[in-house]
Amino acid sequence: MQQKHELSFWERNTFLSGFDIVIIGGGIVGLSAGIYLKKYSPSLKVLLLERGILPYGASTRNAGFACFGSLSELIEDEKKHSESEIYALLEKRFNGLIKLRKLIGDKNLGYEALGGYEIFTREEEQTYLQCLNKQSAYNQLLFSLTKIKDTYNELSPNTVSGYRFGQVKYIIKNQLEGQLDTGKMMHSLLKLAQETGVEMITGAEVSRLEESENGVTLFCTNGWEIKTGKILITTNGFTRNILKEADVLPARNQVWITEPVEGLPWKGAFHYQSGYFYFRNVGNRVLLGGGRNLSKEAETTDAFGESLLIQSALRDLLDNVILPGNILKPEMKWSGIMGVGESKTPIVKKYSDKIWLAVRMGGMGVAIGNQIGEDVAMYILSE
Repeated sequence: MQQKHELSFWERNTFLSGFDIVIIGGGIVGLSAGIYLKKYSPSLKVLLLERGILPYGASTRNAGFACFGSLSELIEDEKKHSESEIYALLEKRFNGLIKLRKLIGDKNLGYEALGGYEIFTREEEQTYLQCLNKQSAYNQLLFSLTKIKDTYNELSPNTVSGYRFGQVKYIIKNQLEGQLDTGKMMHSLLKLAQETGVEMITGAEVSRLEESENGVTLFCTNGWEIKTGKILITTNGFTRNILKEADVLPARNQVWITEPVEGLPWKGAFHYQSGYFYFRNVGNRVLLGGGRNLSKEAETTDAFGESLLIQSALRDLLDNVILPGNILKPEMKWSGIMGVGESKTPIVKKYSDKIWLAVRMGGMGVAIGNQIGEDVAMYILSE
C-alpha cells in the first residue's frame, strides 16, 4: 500500500476534478482511446491514469514485432475460432498496423519492413508440413484482405543455411510483417495524446471503483479519490486487479537483449514453437523472449520477474538455435505482462452504465491496440 498523499485544495480542484471520462491504463489502447476521444469530441475533458511512472505492462516492454500471425499460430487458433473469426482477427491486426503507421509515421515508429519468419527444426517437420498444407489457403484469405499475392512463402534450403541457425531446417517467411522501436512508438503516442489535450497523471494505481447514479468514484492506492462521469478500463493484463470477474488473465513474458554481435548473419522478426518463443535483431543485437508455454500456470501472473526454467530455455535458444557457437551475454533482462484468454478476440464492451472495457489484446497489442482504442472511443461517443 502506498503512503497516503494528502491533497491540497488546488491539487484536487485543478488536477483531479471536472473530467467527463477517466481512462485507467496508459498503454497503447489507453493512449489511443484518449487521442480519438479528443479528436472526435474536442470539448470532452479526458484524464488518463497510469499506475507506473512509464506505461507499465506490455506496451513499453514488448519485443516490437509488427506481426499479425505466423502459420502455426493461426492453425492453433483454428481449434478455438471459426474461419470467419480468424479472418476478422487477421483483418483487425493487418489494418491496425497500417492505421498505427499512418497515425505516427514509419520514421517515428522506427519501422523496418524486414519480414516475419517462422523457423522449424527437424523434429518439427510435421508442424512444418501442416503449415505448408495450409499455406495456400491462408495466402488466398490474406489476398482477399491485402490484394497482395503469396504473403507466406517457404525459403529455399540454401537461404535457410545462410542464416547460420542451429538445428533449423525449414523457414516460412511472411513478407508483410516487420518490426518497430517500442520506445519510439510509445513516446510518439504520449506526445500525440498530450497535443490533443488528454490530461495525464502517472504513478496513480486504481484499486477499486464505486458506481452511482451521478458517476463513478475511483479509489487509488495512494489515498486519492477521483470522481468522474465515465470510466474506460484499458489495463489489459492487470484488469482483474480492478474487476475480478473480467474474462482476461495476465501472462508474463520474459525478455533478453544481448550485447552487440559482430557480423550478425540475419535480420528480421522470427517466431518459434507456434510463436511462444520469438527473437529479432535490434541493430546488431539479438532480442529474444517468450517460453511461457513451458510453465503456463506459473507464468499466469501479473508479477514482474523471471523464473529459472524459462531463463534456462532462453539461454538454450540463444546458444543452440539462434547463434550456435557463440557465447553471448544478455546485456539487459526484463519482463512484460500481457492480457490473454480462451479467445483471442479482444474485449471491447460496455461493462455497466458508466464503465467501458477495452482489454485482452492476446499478445497482439502492437497490431491492434490503436484500432481498439478508436473502436472503444467511438462506442463511448455513440452512447
